[in-house]
Amino acid sequence: MTLTSIFTKPSKRYSEQLLYSASLGLMALLLSQTAAAITTKNVTYTVDNQIYEGYYAKADKINAPFILLIHDWDGLTDYERKRADMLANEGYNVLAADMFGQGIRPTTIADNKRLTAALYDDRSKMRRLLQGALNAGQAQGNDARTGITMGYCFGGTVALELARSGFPQKAFVPFHGAFDTPTGQSYDKTTGEILVFHGSADESVSLESFATLGKTLEAAKVPHEMVTYSSAPHAFSVFGSDSYDARADERSWKRYLDFLAEAYK
Repeated sequence: MTLTSIFTKPSKRYSEQLLYSASLGLMALLLSQTAAAITTKNVTYTVDNQIYEGYYAKADKINAPFILLIHDWDGLTDYERKRADMLANEGYNVLAADMFGQGIRPTTIADNKRLTAALYDDRSKMRRLLQGALNAGQAQGNDARTGITMGYCFGGTVALELARSGFPQKAFVPFHGAFDTPTGQSYDKTTGEILVFHGSADESVSLESFATLGKTLEAAKVPHEMVTYSSAPHAFSVFGSDSYDARADERSWKRYLDFLAEAYK
C-alpha cells in the first residue's frame, strides 16, 4: 500500500475525518450489538513447510458463503480483521489469509517492498500460498470453490492472480489493487466475475492501467464490472490513513455488499 498525503483541501479533509469518526462510532455500535452473533479465531496452516497464521470470522448462519480476504503489503493487521468482522456480521464466513508467514509482520516500507517483491517474483509460490489459504478455509467447513476472493492493494493484485490461475470461484474483487498481467499469463482460464474498485486519483496505479485491464477482460470474455471514484487516491478505503476517502469507501463497500447479495441470492 502506498499512502498518499492529500492535504491540499483542508475543508474536504476535515469533513472526511468527521465522516470517518461518525462512521467508526456507528460501526462500533453495530458491532457491539451483534458481536455475539459471530465467532473469531486465529487459524494456522502450513505451506512449503512454513507456518502461516490467518484470521477467521464465522457468521452465525448455516451454510454461510465463504470469502477469502487478502491483506495489503503491511501484512495481516487489525484493518483486515475489522473488514473480516464486518463481512461476518453481514452473514459471510471470512478467512483473512497470511501471505508472509506466522509472526512476520513488516514494520517498514523496506520490509513491505522486500516481502511483496519476493512473491511478485515467484508467482508459483504466490499461488501455492493462495491454495494453502483456500485449503484452510475448506478445513473450517467452507466450500472454497463457490466462494469469492477479495483483496486490498497488494491483496487485490493477488486476488487477480487467483483469477488467472483458473481456480473456480464466483468472483474476484480487488480494492485499489494493481492490474498488470505478468508475462505468460492471461485471463483465458478465469471462471468467475471480476469486480474492480479503483480511485481515479491513484498515483500508484494509473487510469491507463485500469483501462487496459478492462480491455483485457473484454477480449477474454470475462464478465466484469469496474468502478472508479473521483479524487480517491490509492488505498482510499483504509480507515484513519491520510489516503482515506469516506465517499469512495462507503460507496464501494455498499456496492460490494450488493454484489455479494446478488451472487448468493
